[in-house]
Amino acid sequence: MGLLIEDDNDGGEVLIPPANFSMVEDGVYRSGFPQLENFGFLSTLNLKSIIYLCPEPYPEENLKSLQSNNIKLFQFGIQGKTDPPTPMPKDTVLSALRVLVDVRNHPILIHCKQGKHRTGCLVGCLRKVQNWCLSSVLEEYQKCAGLKWRQRDLRFIEEFDVHGLRQCLYSIIYQYNGYGLKRRKLLYQEENVVVQEQHKPQATKGW
Repeated sequence: MGLLIEDDNDGGEVLIPPANFSMVEDGVYRSGFPQLENFGFLSTLNLKSIIYLCPEPYPEENLKSLQSNNIKLFQFGIQGKTDPPTPMPKDTVLSALRVLVDVRNHPILIHCKQGKHRTGCLVGCLRKVQNWCLSSVLEEYQKCAGLKWRQRDLRFIEEFDVHGLRQCLYSIIYQYNGYGLKRRKLLYQEENVVVQEQHKPQATKGW
């Protein structure tokens, strides 16, 4: 059964988070694919951006909601379950990670279809940038993926080289402070920043 939240400021409206919703850290959230009934809840997060990790086009109704709320959509088309299994594309994950660590895009929501495997891999790579110990990174992935965790995802996270991200950031200096669960907050300093968006959000067309 999904989590239901009652909004005391809006006549008792029930707010329904997307499936598998959770906070990664301040200003960073993860979930399964948002449905129409989840839009009220998502509006409370004051999102600036969404990272969408599926190759399928974003639904028109969802795009309208993003546009009306001035939310950028960054789409990175990563295939889900395939037969035979296809490896997670490192370059695509690196591009998504670059968007994710840029605090100018926060608050931000990461999602795929179920919010487990593709989303879990991206969050796992973020944790490596944050210098989490590998055992904690893999434990978080397995906890969020549940019984359907994938060994190849664990291997991908373990082998992912975060040094490539630092080469992509150019003049953005990122520093992670603290090690407690509630203190992994991103601080940053900018100097003449130029960021090229290789994946332009569909929701921004015509703005």
